[in-house]
Amino acid sequence: MALSPLVSTQWLADKIASPDVVVVNAWLPPVGQPDVPPEYPQGHIPGAVFFDVNAVADTTSDLPHMLPPAHVFSSMMRRMGIGDGQTIVVYDGVGLYSAARVWWMFRAMGVTQVFVLDGGLPKWKAEGRPVEDGAPAPRGERHFTARLNNGLLADLDKVAQALRSGQQVLDARSRGRFAGRDPEPRAGLRSGHMPGALNLPFTELMEDGRLKPAEELAAAFDAAGIDRSRPVITSCGSGVTAAILSLALAITGHDRSAVYDGSWTEWGGREDMPLATGED
Repeated sequence: MALSPLVSTQWLADKIASPDVVVVNAWLPPVGQPDVPPEYPQGHIPGAVFFDVNAVADTTSDLPHMLPPAHVFSSMMRRMGIGDGQTIVVYDGVGLYSAARVWWMFRAMGVTQVFVLDGGLPKWKAEGRPVEDGAPAPRGERHFTARLNNGLLADLDKVAQALRSGQQVLDARSRGRFAGRDPEPRAGLRSGHMPGALNLPFTELMEDGRLKPAEELAAAFDAAGIDRSRPVITSCGSGVTAAILSLALAITGHDRSAVYDGSWTEWGGREDMPLATGED
């Protein structure tokens, strides 16, 4: 297995029949469009497990799709037929969006053999590889052990302390939202950013639904002011595209980035948290 967090479509095609490989179709509707249906019933990689990010979440939180407690995550994965010792390959229907979030969720729960399919379903289909439709086939339960890796997860207090001490926090939102020029897509949130945070829109790391080559990713992080020899906390609107930054960092060899799960939905929704506007 390559050290990269990405695997190619050819790698998956060669390994897909292995009982130790499980393919996971990540799904999350676009912000503000909760009724958009998943693409899974119309076409998915054969044998893929459907993973709804909104469903695999902490239902006690009023924030969207927060990481559930470890015992809840374990129970959900067992029912999906995902177990210990398997190699997990995550993809989504647009190329790269929710797949990075699910990759991070597994890693935060202690899974090391989890990868993202480079190019996702669009690349798989463009190459003429097989897809199947309909509901997921039943899978037998397997034992899954979740052990939360607190080093990959940041809450509001951890982020606030990091900013006070000059540690690196990197925001994946657009430059207009970061600067406070553009409104937030979620109602009730202030516009702007956390004082001291840096900005690198995740869209600037991507091309045609895929992350750019590692050397271009490294150059983008360097230009954003990130010291890749030090820890980084990534943030965004609700903890989804922050995971794309963490995935891109991992591709460059930086595997110590924590995702701020509540992200701007939490920070921007609280009047007691400091706010900055402008480019920095």
